Amino acid sequence: MDFSRLKAVLAVLGKAELGAPLVIVMVLSMLILPLPALVLDLFFTFNIAFSLIILLVVVYTLKPLEFAAFPTVILLATILRLALNVASTRIVLIEGHKGGDAAGKVIEAFGAFVIGGNFAVGLVVFAILIIINFMVVTKGAGRIAEVGARFTLDAMPGKQMAIDADLNAGLLTQDEARERRAEVATEADFYGSMDGASKFVRGDAVAGIIILFVNMIGGLAIGVLQHDLSFSEAGKIYVLLSIGDGLVAQIPSLLLSTASALVVTKVGSSGENIGQQVTAQLFANPKALTVTAAVVGALGIIPGMPNMVFILLALILAGSAYLIEKKHKQAQLVAVDYPQELALNTLTPESKELGWDDVMPVDVVGLEVGYRLIPLVDKNQGGQLMVRIKGVRKKLSQELGFLIPSVHIRDNLDLSPMMYRISLMGVTVGEAEIMPDMEMAINPGRVFGSLKGAACKDPAFGLDAVWIEPNQKDHAQTLGYTVVDPGTVVATHLSHLLQSHAHELFGYEETYKILDNLAKSAPKLVEDLVPKTLPLGVVVKVLQNLLQEHVPIRDMRSIVETLAEYGFRSQDPDILTSAVRAALGRLIIHEISGMQDELPVITLDHELEQLLHKSLQTAGENGVGIEPGLAEQMHTSLQESMQKMEMEGQTAVLLVSSYIRPWLARFVRHSIPGLHVLAYNEIPADRQIKVVSTVGRRT
Repeated sequence: MDFSRLKAVLAVLGKAELGAPLVIVMVLSMLILPLPALVLDLFFTFNIAFSLIILLVVVYTLKPLEFAAFPTVILLATILRLALNVASTRIVLIEGHKGGDAAGKVIEAFGAFVIGGNFAVGLVVFAILIIINFMVVTKGAGRIAEVGARFTLDAMPGKQMAIDADLNAGLLTQDEARERRAEVATEADFYGSMDGASKFVRGDAVAGIIILFVNMIGGLAIGVLQHDLSFSEAGKIYVLLSIGDGLVAQIPSLLLSTASALVVTKVGSSGENIGQQVTAQLFANPKALTVTAAVVGALGIIPGMPNMVFILLALILAGSAYLIEKKHKQAQLVAVDYPQELALNTLTPESKELGWDDVMPVDVVGLEVGYRLIPLVDKNQGGQLMVRIKGVRKKLSQELGFLIPSVHIRDNLDLSPMMYRISLMGVTVGEAEIMPDMEMAINPGRVFGSLKGAACKDPAFGLDAVWIEPNQKDHAQTLGYTVVDPGTVVATHLSHLLQSHAHELFGYEETYKILDNLAKSAPKLVEDLVPKTLPLGVVVKVLQNLLQEHVPIRDMRSIVETLAEYGFRSQDPDILTSAVRAALGRLIIHEISGMQDELPVITLDHELEQLLHKSLQTAGENGVGIEPGLAEQMHTSLQESMQKMEMEGQTAVLLVSSYIRPWLARFVRHSIPGLHVLAYNEIPADRQIKVVSTVGRRT
């Protein structure tokens, strides 16, 4: 016999794409076609097994999103069970008068064996199952799903802002941030679906009650009126079959309700399933078992109590407490403290004389931490700060265009336990205190409530913040706070300082490396620039000027070509910097305003600009001869114009002539941070400018 065609048909049926259509066809067949008792038994057995599989999958799932299809599975299981109710009702009412097994062995077994053939007992058992399912499990799970969906949706903006903060700090790549955002959206969709799916389970319980009474009343009527049975005979047959049918449906329904409740009540995603979580947390403290054993043992010695049962249980609890305590002590003995290395070697009298090797070089970038912060940088204790600092260096190196030096991390017992200090070239540029066991909730400017905790300032940007307990994180994100852990606070602060002092980190060695990399693709260009056209020191100064004005030096080809072109005319670093800025105008504008066609700007009154121009020509750029009152008035006007633009959601840009731009950039660099000073020749031809305010001598 040729089985090739049969194998081909089975292969087609086994494809996952046909699963949903087959389920639909199966449900329709149960709703429309009368099924034999044997087929109905198979479907009832499958329904019980299917519900048990769902429950066990939920128990062994580590986090809810691993079973994201659960709401859909609930819908399918509910529809399947209701279709089975229709099919079983049909066969009970049509074939019930023939005997107890006319509707199938499963219904007969639940109607006769489970409740002992007593329909009164069956009604009580069915009512208890309905109360447990409908009033306890389903109602509680529905409420939890509703609250979980609401809080998950409210926390979405805060979680998205936290992802953006990690991305900006270099702690996440673009792909990782995209995955995190997708996970946040999936989580919101899942809990929203669970809120709706709980209504299916609730409706299924109500339908079970209605179907039971419809079957009982319909069966009694059919048995008495159509089959000439006495009322007692019809009741014995149809009531027992109806109760058996109801129990067959309610047990899978209770399993599914329990699975729904387990999904929505699972807290955290620590890599443990529900059984592991309950075991680890319920029996973690042997004192609870010891006290319970003592209480149960005391009850066991009271006369009239079931002494053997109580004493046996007390002995089991006491033995379990002893074993858990013994296990904890063994774990403490196995734990080994990591040896601490001495920072300095003790010199003996026989040691060699001091030499230049004993003079320690200054760390280019240093990070010192107090002893309470050592776990943040120790990989053996789960610290992730070193990994995050590496991510910060990688991100800044890609953005700025040169390799950020390594960060030398060490502990400093002179610091307070929870303080860290960041230094450049051995000089402290930033320090702050953090709480390693808490999280920082940063106020980005608009929040919808206050938090309980220790008020503080974000060390990187000076924003208002609060140190909160980790269990307050979701609540804080719901209120609009950006919540970051202590490691992220340090990494963000370090990233901000490295970016602000990038020009100090860049020197001759970095210039050599950049020119060597460019020489691999354009050797003649580099050869003609250094030393034929410009000395290396001038090139270094130009690149430092660009970095000080927050202009990336990634496009070294354009920079070197511009220097080679203008190097024959002047070797003044400021003039060459202005020429390079004009060549990089498109990059500068893109860093400021992105792809916007129109650039809002602040300009100077023509009279004021001419005055500054003449002052620079007569007194030199380092000693501009303008009145202190005029300088203060101009500073105030620029600050007011900048605040007005920022309130309208625009980036503040001051547009002036190329001659006075370098001096004005130095004038506002520290007093008005965030104000970009551009020259007219730095605006690309395809960008339009929109003058939003003009600063004059009398503004």
